[in-house]
Amino acid sequence: MTDLKGRAALVTGASRGLGRAFAEMLGARGAEVIAIARTVGGLEELDDAIRAAGGPQATLVPLDITDDPAIERLGAAIHGRWGKLDLWVHAAVNDPPLAPAEHATDKDWDKAMAVNARATQRLIRSLDPLLRLAPGGGRAVFFDDLHNTGPFHGTYAASKAAARAITTAWEVETTRFPVEILHLAPPPMPSALRARFRPGEDRAKLTPAREVAAELLPAVLGAA
Repeated sequence: MTDLKGRAALVTGASRGLGRAFAEMLGARGAEVIAIARTVGGLEELDDAIRAAGGPQATLVPLDITDDPAIERLGAAIHGRWGKLDLWVHAAVNDPPLAPAEHATDKDWDKAMAVNARATQRLIRSLDPLLRLAPGGGRAVFFDDLHNTGPFHGTYAASKAAARAITTAWEVETTRFPVEILHLAPPPMPSALRARFRPGEDRAKLTPAREVAAELLPAVLGAA
């Protein structure tokens, strides 16, 4: 997958951070990027960056991944246009407010679970058939967070653990099919999530998302 011309690559959380970095790099290598995020402006800036790097025009999909009908339509649309999906990079994430476990609100708990866990399963349901149709098998990439755990991170960590459970189960279940599931653990980055969880931190000591994406790209593309 190092030559990505004609490959369909879906990236969630594509308007900023690690998702944006991966979408740009994939598009610059010729992939037909299907970029998902809630912010139209961020998606348009991504498309401009991909085309400035010589890549093809991206398919911009402004949607909330907790919208079940929209996710079902997305799968149908990808099948109708490409007939398969070669790569899925899942970088969308919700960052609920820090709080003691006993003070976590229903709203924050439900939102974190909806975005980080439930939407992940709904996307799997929609995209699994398309990944199986990719020549040689498709690949799905998920990101573990080994840094934002412990006190006051209970809601976030629980939602990420739930997502890890479903994606790990899917990984085992797909061993009979040509679909590869990757779990990667990026280093701390100067992301909006990190800033919310650790205000006042010296961001100069963190690794920029673009550098992290460049380091992880060989694994994402199956070149390492």
